[in-house]
Amino acid sequence: MNISKLENYKESNRLEAKAAQGGLPRSVWETVSAFANTEGGIIVLGAKERKDGTLEIAGLADADKMLDDFWNAAHSPDKLSCCVMSDRDARIEDVDGKELIVIEVPRADRRLRPVYVSGNPVTGTYRRDHKGDYRCSSNEIQAMYRDASDESVDTRVHENLTVDDLSAETIGLYRRSYELHHSAHAWADLPDEEFLCRIGAAKVGGDGKAHPTSAGLLMFGEEWRIMAEFPHYFLDYRQELGTDERWQARITSQDDSWSGNVFDFYRRVFNNTKQAINVPFKLDENSERIDETEAHDALREALANCLTNADYNERRGVVFLWKEDGLHLSNPGGFRIGIEEAYIGGNSDPRNETMMKMFTLVSIGERAGGGIPDMVKKWTEAGYGRPVLSEQVNPERSSIFLPLAMGSDGNDVGNVGNNVGNANIGAIAIKEQVLRLITDNPKISAQGIADSLGKSKRHIERVIAGLREEGVLVREGGTRGSWRIIRSDVVDG
Repeated sequence: MNISKLENYKESNRLEAKAAQGGLPRSVWETVSAFANTEGGIIVLGAKERKDGTLEIAGLADADKMLDDFWNAAHSPDKLSCCVMSDRDARIEDVDGKELIVIEVPRADRRLRPVYVSGNPVTGTYRRDHKGDYRCSSNEIQAMYRDASDESVDTRVHENLTVDDLSAETIGLYRRSYELHHSAHAWADLPDEEFLCRIGAAKVGGDGKAHPTSAGLLMFGEEWRIMAEFPHYFLDYRQELGTDERWQARITSQDDSWSGNVFDFYRRVFNNTKQAINVPFKLDENSERIDETEAHDALREALANCLTNADYNERRGVVFLWKEDGLHLSNPGGFRIGIEEAYIGGNSDPRNETMMKMFTLVSIGERAGGGIPDMVKKWTEAGYGRPVLSEQVNPERSSIFLPLAMGSDGNDVGNVGNNVGNANIGAIAIKEQVLRLITDNPKISAQGIADSLGKSKRHIERVIAGLREEGVLVREGGTRGSWRIIRSDVVDG
């Protein structure tokens, strides 16, 4: 932020101003805790809030002494459980002859959370939302302690269960998928019990018997058995494409017509949501139609990311929505690394590491830290808008939004029909309109078509390129020549 233009800013979930006219305010530590336990933020001492919410510089009488007081207290465990700031994170700024102290509080590493004040995590742990600092509930504090462990939370062994309590049908489906990707691997021929131990779905206990881990139970268990160990477990998918009905399709883990486990839920949801993706007509080297695009890989990554990063001890469950503007995927539990880091990649830290491994073994998801950047790259290169990561607290949830708008235009929403069966109707209608305009005027330009249909030139050029690849349209006489329609029908997109 530009401190010299402080009057242009307002307090937010990443910015807090304190007048500090009577010395270092006690509330500064609550804000340090709140920022460290959320996404980080900036504290400005010597500034106050006007009635309209904008900030005004008040200045500090003795900024040097106040900064010394701040650092002395920050390094005291009686005041702050862990000092997440370095020397460069707090400084004195001079604006028009008035001194301010600017403190940049980074997001704390999960292993250091909760960051609390006054030596008591129960009463001294804070977080930041749009309303300001708030004291965390016991559930939030417990979740932070769970995340602080270096051991993946899904490795717990459930010695009250055996592998026979898992769904044999789901295990069979998973093993068939595994064999497709590892046909020559020695694990492919192992008995179920040993195979489950190898992939982390089970472990041998002190009684010499194999028992499911949390990862194995969540991935392959029956819903009623899962809920006995995870009382708040819930998976929910809804297709909400219109206003006439509440939803057009729904899948929940509490429907007793299927297992209700994570792996079966993933398969069902992917088979539904993949129909939101436009598949241009394209043939491979054997003249077989290519039925998938890079957007399908991006969708797999997004679904697996939410399912393997969910905190299954928390309420509200995993919720996937297919809406007109895109696919909304959310799960209980925040991101284990900062959102900015997640976009950059290279630092994979899934909450349920064993579940992620199990997905990766069947070529779903990315374990090497490139999953989110790869998902963003593939989704945008397929022509859609940039995926958006977001996080909320109170309750803590993380979300991925995959927009179905084409490119960055924001007004070319394709591939969303009134139901699954006509998901490509928008794309087909555009093709028909383009062909109709070319029939009326074979010399019309892409810009002319875009202007006539109220679309972007970039989008129309993609439609034309698709029609040419499908063998529907050719251009004769060079770039300024005429279009000729080879076939009058529109190939299904």
